[in-house]
Amino acid sequence: MRETPRPQATVGDTRAEPPQPRSGRALAHITGVSGSGDPHRSDGRPPHTPRGARCTGPDGRPGTSPPVPGRPVPHVLLLALPAVLFALISWQVAAHGPLRGLDERLDRAVVGHGPRQLTEFLADLGNVQVALPVLAVAVAYAAWRGRRLVALAATLAMAAVPALVVPLKAALDRPGPLTDAVGYYPSGHAATAAVAYCGAALLLAPYLRVRPMPLAVLLTVATGAGLVLRGYHWPLDVIGSWCLSVVLLTVCHATDRR
Repeated sequence: MRETPRPQATVGDTRAEPPQPRSGRALAHITGVSGSGDPHRSDGRPPHTPRGARCTGPDGRPGTSPPVPGRPVPHVLLLALPAVLFALISWQVAAHGPLRGLDERLDRAVVGHGPRQLTEFLADLGNVQVALPVLAVAVAYAAWRGRRLVALAATLAMAAVPALVVPLKAALDRPGPLTDAVGYYPSGHAATAAVAYCGAALLLAPYLRVRPMPLAVLLTVATGAGLVLRGYHWPLDVIGSWCLSVVLLTVCHATDRR
């Protein structure tokens, strides 16, 4: 039987040859062309990203995060748009403008529609006894988790609702849809529901796996629909309160971002 031929070198040879790289396998480091021993990647790329090719951060400093497409809407814009709309609606209500006339015609066409018990239930969602406990639980939990500043901002936003709504009701002196009593613009129930439910969603969002804001917006819209369908408020009473609430909630959101 023939034996397999052995390589030329024997055990007693003192000369050792350097290991030869196998084909198809990358080496972590190879000697550079100039013999400096600089490390290289197996795909020929340099070991580090050049400084000029790095993405810069929001403040212009070198960073490693990729650029994010688009920009978030600035808080100034979120404050300006609802504030301007609220001023426009208030002016139309005070001056008996065409927007107020359209509002009253729309209200007469929809008031009384829908199941009475359901619309009454939706309108009651804006009661202080219902909405305030929801916000109070969210404020207490956020403060317990260490977010005391935004919890304080949400509390102050709710305190600002009667502080702003009551003087406006007295100044504009708008009568109700089904009564001769005055002081219906803006709607305190609509503002209370918006600030309480959306404020609670803002506070609890970091701790929930699902986004609570869509549910909060749904409850706010349902409350406004109940108020209008039951004849407790004109549509502009509710819309004006929503605009005012967006301003207050934007301040809370800005505090949370900071």
